[in-house]
Amino acid sequence: MKWLLLLCGALSLSLTTAGSSYNFFRLPTALRPQKYDLRILTILEDLEDLRFNGTVKIQIEALQNTNNITLHSKDLAINDTQITLRQISGEGNPDNCITSTEINPTHDFYILNTCQELLSGHVYELILPFSAKLQEQLAGYYRSSYEDPVANETRWISITQFEPASARLAFPCFDEPGYKAPFAITLGYHKKLTGLSNMPVKETKPHESLPDYVWTQFQESLPMSTYLVAYSINDFSHKPSTLPSGTLFRTWARPNAIDQCDYAAEFGPKVLQYYEQLFGIKFPLPKVDQIAVPDFSAGAMENWGLVTYSESLLLYSAEYSSQEDKQELANTVAHELAHQWFGNFVTMNWWNDLWLNEGFATYVASLGLENIHPEWRSMQLESVSNMLTIFRRDSLESSHPISRPIEMVSQISESFDDISYEKGSSVLRMMHLFLGEESFRTGLKSYLERYAYKNAEQDNLWESLTQAAHKIGALPKDYELKIIMDSWTLQTGYPVINVTRDYTTRTAKLTQERYLLNSNASGIHRNGCWWIPLTYTTQEEKDFNNTAPQTWMECSESGDSLPKTIKDLPGPDQWVIFNNQLSSPYKVNYDAQNWKLLIDTLNSDEYDTIHVVNRAQLIDDISYFAWTGEQDYDVALKLISYVERERELLPWKSVFDNLKAVNGIFRQTPNFKFFKRYIRKLITPIYEDLNGINDTNPAIQQPDQILLKTMVANWACSYQVSDCVTQSLSYFRSWQSEANPDENNPVPIAFRSIVYCTSIEHGTDEDWEFLWTRYQKANVATEKETIMDSLACSLEVWQLQRYLGRIFDAKGAIRKQDSAGVFQSIASTNIGFLLAKKYLMENVDSISEFYHPQSEYMAEFLAPLSEQIFTRKDYNEFKTFIVNSKKVFKDVEQATSQALEIILTNVQWKERNYEKFTLALQKLLNTF
Repeated sequence: MKWLLLLCGALSLSLTTAGSSYNFFRLPTALRPQKYDLRILTILEDLEDLRFNGTVKIQIEALQNTNNITLHSKDLAINDTQITLRQISGEGNPDNCITSTEINPTHDFYILNTCQELLSGHVYELILPFSAKLQEQLAGYYRSSYEDPVANETRWISITQFEPASARLAFPCFDEPGYKAPFAITLGYHKKLTGLSNMPVKETKPHESLPDYVWTQFQESLPMSTYLVAYSINDFSHKPSTLPSGTLFRTWARPNAIDQCDYAAEFGPKVLQYYEQLFGIKFPLPKVDQIAVPDFSAGAMENWGLVTYSESLLLYSAEYSSQEDKQELANTVAHELAHQWFGNFVTMNWWNDLWLNEGFATYVASLGLENIHPEWRSMQLESVSNMLTIFRRDSLESSHPISRPIEMVSQISESFDDISYEKGSSVLRMMHLFLGEESFRTGLKSYLERYAYKNAEQDNLWESLTQAAHKIGALPKDYELKIIMDSWTLQTGYPVINVTRDYTTRTAKLTQERYLLNSNASGIHRNGCWWIPLTYTTQEEKDFNNTAPQTWMECSESGDSLPKTIKDLPGPDQWVIFNNQLSSPYKVNYDAQNWKLLIDTLNSDEYDTIHVVNRAQLIDDISYFAWTGEQDYDVALKLISYVERERELLPWKSVFDNLKAVNGIFRQTPNFKFFKRYIRKLITPIYEDLNGINDTNPAIQQPDQILLKTMVANWACSYQVSDCVTQSLSYFRSWQSEANPDENNPVPIAFRSIVYCTSIEHGTDEDWEFLWTRYQKANVATEKETIMDSLACSLEVWQLQRYLGRIFDAKGAIRKQDSAGVFQSIASTNIGFLLAKKYLMENVDSISEFYHPQSEYMAEFLAPLSEQIFTRKDYNEFKTFIVNSKKVFKDVEQATSQALEIILTNVQWKERNYEKFTLALQKLLNTF
């Protein structure tokens, strides 16, 4: 029984065990848990043996007659001789027992064969004892630590991370989202520590045999899925907040970081209150705890009533955290608290509809931020950022539908991606806009009330929303939301609408097809039809605020695309723009005359008569069409050139996102000098207009202007524009001359990442060591992240080689949760790219072992490399590497397919566009 971890000496295992004959990936449906009593003792005092043991008592209802109980258990020592089973309701003999156990390691099944048949309609009580070491991996029930600077000691805590399928690492259970049940949790721990769980404390009493230990019993929870169960033993401090509803709200952190909890403690209750109003449903639990965990790989997790975060996403310091850090923190808290309704209150039935959780939480979070911080204009920023992300990801043949089949645990982990989150959010925003506010809110409330404390599928949501929309008149009676939305959630990719105008008849013919980056993809892969709510405006109207559909592009019953003719358009001297404010996730390619009219307006003083979101859209669309050869780079660069006069964040974000893709390839070629000149000419005006990286312009206080200034400065220093490098070095030298640089930092917060990186790039070995020392002494997680990323900017090969070694040192200063991010930072630099690629290829097995068994980490090493490989030779070499390492990458097949496809599209771009792009650049530079 090698699958068991034998702890606390040898266990007496007298029952027969055998390999399992049951091999389906889902649990059998004969049984259903009615309630869990979970009792766990955690030992954090023996540093050589951090462990836990406990018992779980599960009340199980038999829905069909069966001779066995199949549940999940992984890496737990279970003493079979102490398992008890008895009937607690129904007629007949209450005594029962276990004859033998089986295991299925592929699906983590633990199967108990019963002495007597379990009868339909009867309820049974199963008691299982278990024990294990506290995991070192950041999943299941695991350990984390921090350094107490006063005592100069390491402090240990325990914490859980069960999503998607790691509750089975902590206790035997029915570890699927559809098996909801109430949990009564009791935690045992040393009395000097604190125990937290999903619910408030019911009572605490001394342990019956261990001196100085206590048992804390928590109130019974509402029915919930196992992945939402959470508990922690720690010595943290907390900051209380107040809610008008009386809900207790607390924010927890290690004692020496409690002063960084103020913002989260203020923002969290506000957004929770907003959701109560938005959904018309009161938060159902008596308390919310949110806790900052030193070691946490998931970013944040919405456990019901005990929300867990990595420190950088919950803690904020006005002295160290930037505006971008603050907005990311608020967005994360809003996201996790949205889950308390979407995911916790109503849960997807199976992981194929993960997007019902993640897409909703992403979209609703942006509504919450817009309500609480309208000055951030985050709704626009979030919408455009999401679109830019999915236009890249979902243009790959190797992408996947929002709702996808799931048949292995590794496939669940791979679904936590841009498609579930950002594309899910984008199609919900589209739906919100075409349904209108009243239908959207009424339908959501109906859905949440109908499936409260239960599980649902996307069809259940469409049904509730359709009923509301038909009743209110927001959707024609012959339109079913399911048909419309299935075209977006069950189909991979997104459409491009080709608009061909007839300027004589003042009409336009619209056709749609799937947009693909791979220009050699066969026509069959471009098939598909989406129900598209069409919005458009003209040069005369400029009514960009009308985001309700003026008409629809429809699909036939067989799923074929139906062309659309738009009438009453203006003449040949006026443009038309489709997709007002990017209300739906599709691209638009116009005929040559319409593009010319748009370029003329953008390159005039009237450029801002086109809505800022649509300016970002036009830049993104024409950049993609130039990439795939559907537009000339002459035309694309003419349009992009208008941004010399642009002073808004979103169009510049669109420019930089698209230039980054070209930059990754072009900077490795002989003609890069033209690209450098182009970038310098493009951004010098705005850099100087915004006063460079000086922090003294009182006019720049608007948050999105701060983000714009940071983004521009980042590129300016990379391309040695104006005084960016010299000013960065000046700031850095001032910091180095401080008597106490860990307390006093004169570098403006908004520019620290730029100043640090630039100074390391142009600095000495002593500069690198100075910054590394600051990393080791920093107490703010966002500052540590900024420093880690900046240390990767070195041009010294030996420093980067040493740094690569440090990030995979299990006992080193860099935490496992940060290692992949640092690798990405190294791989994204000119020098670091080749070193990182070579390092991965030579050390892939040891890196995989470093993360074992959390193999999903391996996906994170592929993206930064794939974006910079662009020759056939290197493509074939990387493909061979992937094939030879298939054992290491077996659980991230989606990531490997996407990496190889991105490289292939880079190869195609280089072979098709390199000369054309160079000529277009040279021509443009002569006209600047």
